[in-house]
Amino acid sequence: MSDPAPCPLRSLLITGSLLLALSGCDAVQQKLGLEAPAAKLARDEAEGKAVGGACRQSGRAIEDCYSIYSWLPKAAVYEGWRDMDIYMRENKLETVEPQLPPPQPPGTKKKKPTAPVAAETAAETKGDQKADSSH
Repeated sequence: MSDPAPCPLRSLLITGSLLLALSGCDAVQQKLGLEAPAAKLARDEAEGKAVGGACRQSGRAIEDCYSIYSWLPKAAVYEGWRDMDIYMRENKLETVEPQLPPPQPPGTKKKKPTAPVAAETAAETKGDQKADSSH
């Protein structure tokens, strides 16, 4: 004798598990590194404007900014550069010279120290240790 009406506990369990699964979609996408195209475009636009403004404030030419940050949209970089240029002219601000070299584009490897330099450093360290022990 089965009950034709669904059990309220069963429907609550099904609804709860369905809601839990749907709420985890964003977390799963984030863990996998997937991003919605609209969200990626909005993020790239904002980053491009920020980078363009920073390039202008540091006195970099727009062409240099384009080549250094080639993965960002040029229109967004230009818009940020132009907005900062207007702001700096209106407020009579001077450029701030960058203290660090420009970052390397993604996908390029950092230079590793060569083996002779590492060997010289190791030899100097051993020589320093010998000199310290003799005193």
